Amino acid sequence: MTTLARSRLVGWRLLQAIPVIVGIIIVSFLLTRALPGDPAAYFAGPAADAASIEQTRVSMGLDRPLPIQFVTYVQDLVRGDLGISVSTGQPVRQELATRLPASLELTGFALLFSVAIAMPLGILAATRPNTWVDHLCRAVVTAGVSLPTFFTGLALIYVFYYLLGWAPSPMGRLDFLYLPPPKVTGFYVIDALLARDLETARATLAQLALPAITLGLFTLAPIARMTRAAMLQILEGEFIRTARAAGLPRRQILLTYALRNAVLPVITTLGMVFSFALGANVLVEKVFSWPGIGSYAVEALVVSDYAAVQGFVLTMALLFVTLNLIIDVIYTLVDPRLGMEE
Repeated sequence: MTTLARSRLVGWRLLQAIPVIVGIIIVSFLLTRALPGDPAAYFAGPAADAASIEQTRVSMGLDRPLPIQFVTYVQDLVRGDLGISVSTGQPVRQELATRLPASLELTGFALLFSVAIAMPLGILAATRPNTWVDHLCRAVVTAGVSLPTFFTGLALIYVFYYLLGWAPSPMGRLDFLYLPPPKVTGFYVIDALLARDLETARATLAQLALPAITLGLFTLAPIARMTRAAMLQILEGEFIRTARAAGLPRRQILLTYALRNAVLPVITTLGMVFSFALGANVLVEKVFSWPGIGSYAVEALVVSDYAAVQGFVLTMALLFVTLNLIIDVIYTLVDPRLGMEE
């Protein structure tokens, strides 16, 4: 695949993303206005009278017609202004920039854990169908899908923190005995390693362990299932039979020929799983007091914080579009047959 073809692919994907982003902006604006509750009443305080609430509503611009509010909102977006959060009084952009790395770090480590378990398990199940390994894979997949994340998280806390005392207290990204590392990327583990602070890096990994395992157990099911199904299909192919007839080693057949072709649908599944996990880690963040954007969005929904909810939805949409673009490019690089011709 040539460089020009790759540039065309990226450009075409970006053009396809524009109407998606526009639609999300419109839908999120309308849906937030349909939320129950009055943000003006919340911001004015419980002791405010009707006149004070109305004055607050005017100052927030909620008294104007919806089309005018939407135009103002779009103008602010063009300037990079996501508004002020009613619940915290801080700029939404600043809040999201602070909380987003925490959610990405948790989701990333959860995905690494699930891939490390799911792919070898799926490969073993495909190479030994209807054996105890295959049955174990099915049991793990069923348990991962069936158990709610909040139940798994509470069970892990009870066993490893309360009973055994192996895990630190589930109270955020870092124990109170440690100071956050100097901010470079926003990811505590990476920043601690960049600062050569191995003790803080170890403490950060210890805090990450239980929430990442909780989310990873929930996300490994589709990865293991897709790996098993793809490997079974590839192992029944004619080129695999030819490789076996040629006397090639079993390890070379599995890793060089079978896994290389089976990894294509797995890559697509990884993109969908990452997007799903990033949006579904709200319960995990609540159980472990993790200061991510999921818990921030829930708190904003409770008080009908329009700016915070819209900022969260828009941020998630941009992340999903970017992730899908990356997956498309990686997929094309892995399988050149899917590349665009000049």
